[in-house]
Amino acid sequence: MTPPRARALDARFSVYLDGARACAALAVVVAHFGYFRIFDDVQIARIPDFGREAVITFFVLSGFVIAYSAEHKNLTARSYAVARAARLFSVVLPVLALSFILATCVHDMLHAPVEEAYELRRPWLYIPFHLAFLGDVWHFVERPPWLIPYWSLDYEAWYYVLFGVFHFLSGRRRWLAAGAVLALVGPRLWLLLPVWLAGVALYRLQGRLTFGPRLARAGWALSVILVGLWGWLDPEPWLRGVAQGLWPFAHIRMGSADRVLADYAVMLLVLLNFACARQAGFDLLLRCARPIRFLAAHTFTLYLSHGIVIGLWQSVLPIERGAATEIVAVGIAIALVALALNPLTEALQRVLRRTFDAGLALGARGLGLGA
Repeated sequence: MTPPRARALDARFSVYLDGARACAALAVVVAHFGYFRIFDDVQIARIPDFGREAVITFFVLSGFVIAYSAEHKNLTARSYAVARAARLFSVVLPVLALSFILATCVHDMLHAPVEEAYELRRPWLYIPFHLAFLGDVWHFVERPPWLIPYWSLDYEAWYYVLFGVFHFLSGRRRWLAAGAVLALVGPRLWLLLPVWLAGVALYRLQGRLTFGPRLARAGWALSVILVGLWGWLDPEPWLRGVAQGLWPFAHIRMGSADRVLADYAVMLLVLLNFACARQAGFDLLLRCARPIRFLAAHTFTLYLSHGIVIGLWQSVLPIERGAATEIVAVGIAIALVALALNPLTEALQRVLRRTFDAGLALGARGLGLGA
């Protein structure tokens, strides 16, 4: 049975979620400054790396927002499919094109090394492959050139499909379709599905989680402290070893799912943080709503495109590791690219919405299902 419809989001909590999205995107960028060796060794040791924790925050947040959207905005399977596809491809199409074009120029003209350069020789194969979000299904562990964060889309896109199957289908069709999707994507994507579904569960159960503002603020503060302790103690390497030891599919690499046990722990901290923030009464957020909304609107392009900026910069210009001027310059370049891409992605999203909607309507008429 379909669960009872939850209430619309409180304005303060909506702004809080936007702020969490913006902070998570910035955390990923900072983490990749360490990964790509823009920071020096001392900075890497001193600056906490919360990149993976930020992605888990995205997963929980995505499940929550998609569940809300399906009940309050995209009320039919067609509108849901159109909204999700248009949102994903409006950013993926231009960023993936930039990735392959610029990486090819760097590899062929400058003869500089490019990770995943073998994909550049067969773009006709790998671009559709990545557009289908197949990079983590079964045996595959594939990333587009310079687009390290793309792995999370390979998970999230299929979670959108699974949610749509369960939300809009019923009876035997629901279970057959869900089984087919799970069989297609393979065991790595099964592991992180509970993280995404935790966001859905939080949305469904939020009406039952009621407690006063004082307790909520104390719980929120506790979650922040626990996240700080998590980063300081860093139990992830040990948990990763445990997860790899428990992995039953010896012939399949764990890939991006090898941190699954740590991801579950972080998921619980994020759930605590969100559940408490919803009832904490953070009125000050409403005064900062405009800049928070502005930052949140650019998070997807920032998240996906910053690796291109870093990869291109390192291929063209030498970087003095740890130099403040270099760090600031690369950061400004990343911000400018995200700002420049956003109007393009918004315009493309409108075009894709109309195109996908018209295509689905035509397909429905062809099958005799009505408009």
